[in-house]
Amino acid sequence: MSQSWNWKVQREKQAFLALEDGTIFRGYSIGADKNCLGETVFNTGMTGYQEILSDPSYAGQFICMTYPEMGNYGTTPVDMEARKTFSNGLIIHNPNDDSNWRSDNKLSQFLKDNGIPALAGIDTRALTLKLRTDGAMKSYICSDGSVSEAEAIELAKNWEGLEGQDYAAKVSCDEVFEWDPDDSISSSWGTGDELPEAKYKLVAYDFGIKWNILRGLRRSGFKVTVVPAKTPASEVIAMNPDAVFFSNGPADPKAVTYAVDAAKELIGKYPIMGICLGHQILGLASGATTYKLKFGHHGCNHPVKNLLKGTIEISSQNHNFAIDPDSINDELIEVTHINLNDDTVAGIRHKSEKMFAVQYHPEAAPGPHDPFYLFEQFYSMVDSDK
Repeated sequence: MSQSWNWKVQREKQAFLALEDGTIFRGYSIGADKNCLGETVFNTGMTGYQEILSDPSYAGQFICMTYPEMGNYGTTPVDMEARKTFSNGLIIHNPNDDSNWRSDNKLSQFLKDNGIPALAGIDTRALTLKLRTDGAMKSYICSDGSVSEAEAIELAKNWEGLEGQDYAAKVSCDEVFEWDPDDSISSSWGTGDELPEAKYKLVAYDFGIKWNILRGLRRSGFKVTVVPAKTPASEVIAMNPDAVFFSNGPADPKAVTYAVDAAKELIGKYPIMGICLGHQILGLASGATTYKLKFGHHGCNHPVKNLLKGTIEISSQNHNFAIDPDSINDELIEVTHINLNDDTVAGIRHKSEKMFAVQYHPEAAPGPHDPFYLFEQFYSMVDSDK
């Protein structure tokens, strides 16, 4: 029976989401038959649920999609953003069966196949307003009603949460690998467009790197070697790269101390670019501090102002932490971009070394293509260095 017509399950609403403050949202399970802890955040993207579920930056989180209809275009292996899914759970209002020529699997089956608990029938508008007002919360998903509401609330309260936790090491690759050595998957989803020469060697730190970031780097002229999160700077230096990249990733940048130490050693030796967690790591390495946002930035429609050009770009973002602008040494670091929703720091560059970073995702997966120029800007920086 199609999930959308299973009225008995929808009426009974045995599954629920328990927030640490005691709030309960009841719904019905459409995903894996399991209970789970996580931090609940909301995402304002209208599409892109598969990319979101497979983005390693969502490790440890339950994602509440604010758009009410999800699943209508199904899922396909081509749209994965990593080797597997990483988010702890999904919360939606209404699930749809797939109806798209690219679909290999419906969303509900994809969730079950990947072990992701998911709740539908939730008043996602009310949940989103709750999170905006009170902030992202430690939570517990009960998929089958086997745990009482009181027990679930206590489990949520007692969970360690994401602050102070190193999730980058949990999602990173285990071994060094070359990205797409035969150029078979870096073209635009099999359309056959010609790739430029892979002119420069780049080492990319994997703190939770997305495949479309790797595609973007290759499509901009880099030959990319990916290294695990805890790779010391000395091993990167021994690879003799032309440039170094610090990737996106989950949780708290202050917990990724080994990456900050590596960044301190590498800044000034090579042209460096950072995205998301990489942006925060480079900020910490340059003497700034970071703090946890009230409910984070999660969505495909965040306006960012480029202070260098005076232009506006719409960006895709997914992070819970940000660089404290008052902690930036303005003799060393210049703020280049700001988020226009809340004036948080969205981009920095070093004033004397070849290094810049942004707090958002220029690879557009999911999201707009406005910031893709940043990969080309990085290539130009490396090219001028040579």
